Amino acid sequence: QVQLVESGGRLMRAGGSLRLSCAASGRTFSSYAMGWFRQAPGKEREFVAATTCGGGRTSYSDSVKGRFTISRDNSKNTAYLQMNSLKPEDTAVYYCAAGRTCAGPYQDGNDYDYWGQGTQVTVSS
Repeated sequence: QVQLVESGGRLMRAGGSLRLSCAASGRTFSSYAMGWFRQAPGKEREFVAATTCGGGRTSYSDSVKGRFTISRDNSKNTAYLQMNSLKPEDTAVYYCAAGRTCAGPYQDGNDYDYWGQGTQVTVSS
């Protein structure tokens, strides 16, 4: 079992920066890939970013590539999503997820077994 708790979401102005955190507990953190997804009102959940167990490989959606950075600190059992140059269209609930294995990075939500409760990010223009 893995428990995930996101934090860091808040109201931001366009152009600003924000870092989300995802604290994990349970299974050994370095044994599973991590991902970030988001869901805006009235829209389906979408992939944002993912990384492998050691953080050596990453993947991003086209909409955030060059602006967002996923990272993880296995010594702190925490994954991060650094978000720069925020846009109003980044407004969503952001979820972190724990992958089924150490491989990846996974872009499909079906490859993740555990999800956090989400943290709201709102970007005003």
